[in-house]
Amino acid sequence: MPLALARPGEKIAIKRIGGREDMKKRLETLGFVVGSPVTVVSEINGNIIVNIKDSRIAISREMADKIMV
Repeated sequence: MPLALARPGEKIAIKRIGGREDMKKRLETLGFVVGSPVTVVSEINGNIIVNIKDSRIAISREMADKIMV
């Protein structure tokens, strides 16, 4: 399922990242790599806030739809 559908507080692992190559690289530099644990914190105005590698990061719903967990 896409990360955008995960419930807040749910700890999940990244299984696959889709999308364009430049977007994949950007997400990789932020810590979104296959196997990494991620926790959804909340959703605000269509943006998803997640905890990944001891950091809080906001990503767009479009990006969250490309991250399979």
